Amino acid sequence: MADSKDLWYSLNQFTPARIAQGRAGMSQTTRNSLEFQLAHALARDAVNIPLDFIKLEQDINALSYTTLTLQTQADNQRLYLQRPDLGRLLSESAISCLQHKPSIQADAVVVVADGLSSKAIEQHAVPFLRLLLPELQAKAYQLPPVCLIKHGRVAIGDAVADYYAARLCIVLIGERPGLSSPDSMGIYFTYQAKSGISTDADRNCISNIHSNGLSYESALKKLLFLIQEAEKCQFSGVNLKDETTENSLLHEQQQINFWSR
Repeated sequence: MADSKDLWYSLNQFTPARIAQGRAGMSQTTRNSLEFQLAHALARDAVNIPLDFIKLEQDINALSYTTLTLQTQADNQRLYLQRPDLGRLLSESAISCLQHKPSIQADAVVVVADGLSSKAIEQHAVPFLRLLLPELQAKAYQLPPVCLIKHGRVAIGDAVADYYAARLCIVLIGERPGLSSPDSMGIYFTYQAKSGISTDADRNCISNIHSNGLSYESALKKLLFLIQEAEKCQFSGVNLKDETTENSLLHEQQQINFWSR
């Protein structure tokens, strides 16, 4: 059993990392073993339990925004995990669906993909869109329907942006779950995204959005800054640095740490 007088044990209040686990003889304590098994099960569920796209569509429609649900060439979860390349390509039915929709000249596209954590999108996509979409409309950006992508990888946003000839591509996606954060959402932003041409070096990533991580408000602040600077510089990615002040984010994290003690 962990000794409460151990200096390492006192650091547990500051991090979800597994430190000062203690021991029972030569083994872990029963409690720590069970906690690990639970965290592992939650991470597996986040990857394997399918996202309820019907409910997601209804929730976004309830915000008075239209949606369009599309499928990648990875038509099942096993194929999606084994063939990442297929999760970057729209299926023939998705391409046909886009081609039969009225042509819209868009400034920005917003894509929501299940990614590797359905739980992340289920919990965080709609609350974040509630903040983001009005901000984009306030900038007078022309927006097509929010595109919901089944079995999508980050680069699937390029194909959607390409179709709408949009300058800005914003992808919300479930991040690979960790043992302390199975519900982390990421945002990927690309300026002038082009299918088959844009690379990860052309994108900016805002990650770790969840209840014990980055807040929706802080993530939105970072994204709006990147959009503003990308419009000025006409590029995104490794050459576009996030220079938003970290003071408010540091204070926010300190508050989380304090109240979780």
